[in-house]
Amino acid sequence: MEVLEYNGEDFNAVFTNENFKIGILRYSERFSKLCCFERHFSTDEAFALLSGTATFYTFDGQAVKEYKMEQNKVYVAHKNEWHHIVVSPDATVIVFENADTSKENTEKFML
Repeated sequence: MEVLEYNGEDFNAVFTNENFKIGILRYSERFSKLCCFERHFSTDEAFALLSGTATFYTFDGQAVKEYKMEQNKVYVAHKNEWHHIVVSPDATVIVFENADTSKENTEKFML
């Protein structure tokens, strides 16, 4: 049995095995405003709000959609879907993605 936690800023993968990783996302400069979008070429990515408030954004190439996140719901950015999340200073979001998600299979663009 392992109990993992992360109380720092930004994103940190707290558990990784050969198939998936679980990360904790917390407030930081890059998650404080809608400044960019990213997409992953080989994986879906799931987000669940544990505390605080968060807004999940997607972009389809023409329009930005905004989702006010609710606790006890899972928000999935599908493979190749542009997305970004903005969180409050007291927010904690758990993130699930493939273990091999990396800079090599992720594209970003700044607004």
